[in-house]
Amino acid sequence: MFTHILSGLQVILGVALVVLVLMHSGKDTGLSGMFNPAGGSYGGTAVMERNLTRLTIFVAVLFTANVIALGFLL
Repeated sequence: MFTHILSGLQVILGVALVVLVLMHSGKDTGLSGMFNPAGGSYGGTAVMERNLTRLTIFVAVLFTANVIALGFLL
């Protein structure tokens, strides 16, 4: 029963991790990369990108911990 819960959580964490990684902006994307070759962010976008990175790392750590827990239980 507990392994079913962890397996379901693994699927949710995997989908969340994929979505979070895809939400990150790539290097020199769009017009901002053309007019700002240094790649710096303006204003609030730097804060949003930093928080997105932190959330991605947090979900990745949960994903890894869940994989380890499933490995020990199965």
